[in-house]
Amino acid sequence: MSEKRRYFGTDGVRGKVGQYPITPDFVLKLGWAAGRVLAKQGTKKVIIGKDTRISGYMLESALEAGLAAAGLKATFTGPMPTPAVAYLTQTFRAEAGIVISASHNPYYDNGIKFFSSEGTKLPDDIELAIEAELDKPIECVESALLGKATRLNDAAGRYIEFCKSTFPSSLSLAGLKIVVDCAHGATYHIAPSVFAELGADVIAMGVEPNGTNINDEVGATDVRALQQRVVAENADVGLAFDGDGDRIIMVDHMGNKIDGDQIAYIIARDALRRGELKGGVVGTLMTNLGMENGLKQLGIPFIRAAVGDRYVMEKLLEKGWKIGAENSGHVILLDKVTTGDAIVAALQVLASVVGSAMTLHDLSQGMTLYPQVLINLRFSGEGNPLQSEAVLMATEMAENELGEKGRVLLRKSGTEPLIRVMVEGEDEAQVQRCAEQIADAVRMSS
Repeated sequence: MSEKRRYFGTDGVRGKVGQYPITPDFVLKLGWAAGRVLAKQGTKKVIIGKDTRISGYMLESALEAGLAAAGLKATFTGPMPTPAVAYLTQTFRAEAGIVISASHNPYYDNGIKFFSSEGTKLPDDIELAIEAELDKPIECVESALLGKATRLNDAAGRYIEFCKSTFPSSLSLAGLKIVVDCAHGATYHIAPSVFAELGADVIAMGVEPNGTNINDEVGATDVRALQQRVVAENADVGLAFDGDGDRIIMVDHMGNKIDGDQIAYIIARDALRRGELKGGVVGTLMTNLGMENGLKQLGIPFIRAAVGDRYVMEKLLEKGWKIGAENSGHVILLDKVTTGDAIVAALQVLASVVGSAMTLHDLSQGMTLYPQVLINLRFSGEGNPLQSEAVLMATEMAENELGEKGRVLLRKSGTEPLIRVMVEGEDEAQVQRCAEQIADAVRMSS
């Protein structure tokens, strides 16, 4: 990236509510700056969705005021999954889509993500143009040109129908009992209907948002409650979405977690079986070695991108491939959608379950996940512990010990003040020990 962005991270502008930049005055200015850049393009319409955080009301009001001052019309969807906003932005030929969400983060964080008129993340040059406008004082357009706000009443119904259209019309989910965990987030009024309308017996959980319980011991970031429920209900499958509906983690009938790597593997193998696989699969630096080996055995090409779904998308477009994923549950299927879509990804796996008459457990057995330990360490945000002598030495020792049979990855999170330490290899005890040694070195250097 040629120029450093000041506000936009890997996934829009994100932070703690009430602390700069997630404050009403900054978000108003952001709405105005975005409006100035986007207004040059034509329809002057912007679709705005949000997840279920209590701060969403405050931030959407601020955004709307900024957009209106720049002469853009805001159309509100209410709580809506991030991929739904991408889809609606396309279908309404809007200038852009905006999602007010901090995805899998706790309720006290929030963020602003933008989609282009094509339903994809904004290109870097547009983000940089918006940042340049932020330096200027707000100027209102003439009163007659001010934007108006409207509400899109049937947004949920439209998106439910779209999701169902990605499931093969010859198949049905009848006979499957599915536990659907919506993380008290943006899918709470959508996901259960999608699977029920396709014939499944649906047990819904995480569908009582109160503004502060989003992602709290539920959803894709914490599947323990779902695992217990699937086993207790004797269900066939569990589906866990994150707060804004762009991540999916699944649970098989035995209560085993099926992550984004395994989901992408199942979808790719099924496409190969049907003769519909176009190219290979894009993973990230965090993708398990077991997935890489499993795809290699099938003769499916695989490459790694930097961590972050925008980088996975870049590689997919560069290669002309259709399937990309992060093990955290972002799954991008470019033959169906323009961004990571948890409901659509879940439907493709369920189509494989029904079409092959195999259980999710059996479908996930084709690849063997290597033991992987991930340790997240908070740091003040000052300096870079990763450059310290102790950390570099601990990393080198671990890499020498693991040899060809494992990997070490250290990185700063793009969305939180965290250092992520990931170690992977064949021997679980060895992997755990190496990860702890590196984590200790990071703690000392933070």
